Amino acid sequence: MKRNATAVWNGTIKEGKGNLTTDSTVLDHTQYSFNSRFADGVGTNPEELMAAAHAGCFTMKLSLDLTEAGFNPTSLETKATITLENTGIISGSHLVLKASIPDITEDKFQEIVKGAKENCPVSKAYNMDITLEASLV
Repeated sequence: MKRNATAVWNGTIKEGKGNLTTDSTVLDHTQYSFNSRFADGVGTNPEELMAAAHAGCFTMKLSLDLTEAGFNPTSLETKATITLENTGIISGSHLVLKASIPDITEDKFQEIVKGAKENCPVSKAYNMDITLEASLV
């Protein structure tokens, strides 16, 4: 399986602007710019897209692992925060999970969560520090 997206940029870094389009058209000429990346401009940015990819992948992997272990998650909500240092280095992804899973112990929950964090494909692709806070609600 291969997925792709296209980025188009016009102009200089600060005054220019760009757009992103995916094959699925979920992103369809979605705007991004210097201000949407480094200030409060309208549009998306690479770090936001990385966060969405990591949150989505981890949550799906966790659902798979829980199901395979015999649990039926009611709700899994993950927020991912990507850190872009002012040196231009993306240094980490921090996941915060709130989960509702009937009949699971805290120890078993943390064990399965840790495995999902380490083994989701996006976690494996990211060469950065990945931290996680996980709680049952």
